[in-house]
Amino acid sequence: MAGDTGRRGGLDGQAVLLVAGLADVAVSTLGSAVGTVRGLLRRSDTAQLAADAERDLMARGRLALDRYAAVPPAHLEVLAQHVLARRAGDGV
Repeated sequence: MAGDTGRRGGLDGQAVLLVAGLADVAVSTLGSAVGTVRGLLRRSDTAQLAADAERDLMARGRLALDRYAAVPPAHLEVLAQHVLARRAGDGV
């Protein structure tokens, strides 16, 4: 099959390889995630771990909102404020 796909070089062959690669990554990631969840469920401090994760996610969400939702001040407004402050400092 690898020889056929290489000779054809068509988009169909590339699409099949791409989908197969994505499926392989998804299956291996899912298997790893299931193993991690099983390990977490065996811990005695699961409730504390969940509370820590919740606080961490809330802090990350707050930072993301501050970064992307806050509108920066207008550039010309900031320059005008600097000029006024400079003039007030010079006594003009």
